[in-house]
Amino acid sequence: MFKNRIDAGIQLAEKLLRFKNENVVVLAIPRGGLPIGSIVAKTLNAPLDVALTKKIGHPDHKEYAIGAISLDDVILTNAFGVPQDYLDKEIVRIRKRLGQRYEQYYVNRCPQSLKDKTVIIVDDGVATGNTILATIELVAHQKPKKIIVAIPVAPSTVIRKFETISNVTETICLRTPYDFQAVGQFYKVFGQVSDQKAIQLLEETNTINL
Repeated sequence: MFKNRIDAGIQLAEKLLRFKNENVVVLAIPRGGLPIGSIVAKTLNAPLDVALTKKIGHPDHKEYAIGAISLDDVILTNAFGVPQDYLDKEIVRIRKRLGQRYEQYYVNRCPQSLKDKTVIIVDDGVATGNTILATIELVAHQKPKKIIVAIPVAPSTVIRKFETISNVTETICLRTPYDFQAVGQFYKVFGQVSDQKAIQLLEETNTINL
């Protein structure tokens, strides 16, 4: 059980200290990943950025990822038999949402280049893993040196899934409880992180690490 995201971030950062001398970018999943990503980035003296990616869900089962999308790329992995009309509408809808987030998060800065970097993808926890799977696919397109997935808590089945992905160099998870039902179950305090707070963390962290 973690006290809150700060506690989880401190514990996770300790496990990542060996990357401190590498050319690191910490990539947080909005919005719950930002408090944890901020602590990791400060500890490693690395820039913090956000993962503006989103999975495309199957029309009959939205949690089942059939692909991933960013503002620049679309990757379809399990879309056989899915109507093109559905895909076209989802791409437009998701891109609009990602565009809105881009305008929020990048008012005073540009996204970090991930090429040849050690990219550490962080979140406050994982349930299905589909959001991080989508992020991994799209980060890999930018040709980083390494992709590290670092999370406080997740089901063991999801961690095993990450470990089979060739693009992932290493997966670090602090807790893999057998009775996993939801991420918030393993935090004493697990309030929502607002966009305003997430943007504040992003800007403050990168100002400190300049």
